Amino acid sequence: MMIEELSIDEGLYLRQTLFDKARRIVIKVGSAVLTRSDTLAFDVIGNIARDISFLHNTGREVILVSSGAVAAGIKKMSYKKNSGFGIKEKQALAAIGQPCLMLAYEQAFDSHRKSIAQVLLTHADLAKRERYLNVRNTLMTLFEFGVIPVINENDTVSVEELRFGDNDTLGAHICNLIEADMFICLTDVSGLYTGDPAADPSAQPLYTVRTITEEVEALVANVTSSLGTGGMRSKLNAAKIVAAGGGCSFIGPGKEHEILQKLFSGEMIGTFFLPSSERVKSRKRWIASVLKPQGGLVLDAGACRALTENNKSLLPSGIISVQGDFGVGAAVHCLDRDEKILAVGLINYNSKDTRKIIGHHSSRIEEILGYKDSDEVIHRDNIVLV
Repeated sequence: MMIEELSIDEGLYLRQTLFDKARRIVIKVGSAVLTRSDTLAFDVIGNIARDISFLHNTGREVILVSSGAVAAGIKKMSYKKNSGFGIKEKQALAAIGQPCLMLAYEQAFDSHRKSIAQVLLTHADLAKRERYLNVRNTLMTLFEFGVIPVINENDTVSVEELRFGDNDTLGAHICNLIEADMFICLTDVSGLYTGDPAADPSAQPLYTVRTITEEVEALVANVTSSLGTGGMRSKLNAAKIVAAGGGCSFIGPGKEHEILQKLFSGEMIGTFFLPSSERVKSRKRWIASVLKPQGGLVLDAGACRALTENNKSLLPSGIISVQGDFGVGAAVHCLDRDEKILAVGLINYNSKDTRKIIGHHSSRIEEILGYKDSDEVIHRDNIVLV
């Protein structure tokens, strides 16, 4: 598959059409944009607040996903950048720096007569369906109040299993959570190129990309930059998550003056990614992109075809082996004999009981386990093809 970049004229038309239509927008700003020599870049924060206020004044609903708490904490404590901080030190620095970050935003937005709200999240807040919907309700209410939510990962309490990994992923999940039209990722590079512009003088910018293919992902395999936690690869992954939900994405220079006003005025800046032609339903997006699989099921050829070609449920008779330990309702991968991931789904039995019934007909589940909650190990409504 080739890189599906559009011509300048076609790309400009589609970009401008989608920018004009966008009414709900998530804007993510990374540490590389917000910080300078271990301190907050207050001039950049002022520019971002001005640009977001401009969008808000047009009647659009806007969420800001912002990094920078740890860097603000380092500055507050007058520590050196290379102090060898561990996880507990970074958690403490995030606690110190988050009020500083919010104060900077409060002052910047107040000068434009805009109210903001702080929302701190861990992965667990979105992994539990009830909490996921509660977050959505809160954000929607803030929109009704005319308030701009400022979201960050709750680094103070986040440990490995509770982390999103980077704010690119968090921003993409928020985009799908509120069914936003557009995800704008402001970073310290000007966009995606056909190669690494630092090493390849012939590298050309890609302005508009229809689909994020393996060829597109390969372009960032060896790109080095100061993009912070995520890097360009995580930004492409975020764009894929948003595209599956029917949204479009942009990656471009966050330090450029009036960047958002330039974008919405039609300037060809950065790289724009079009939405997917096939939109995945909200619940299935949550299963596929938010949940972290706890194990895997290796399937025979018949079960693989049933899932991938016929949109069928997964029955115990088609399972060859079980990987990992998990409980009822956990997300698990469905794999072929070569352990290639085909799908992810929510399982109806825990790992211990699943191991007992694999290879058997559904009619024998109660005989083997002493109970039967479902004929299916995973129902088709809870399966998402990868």
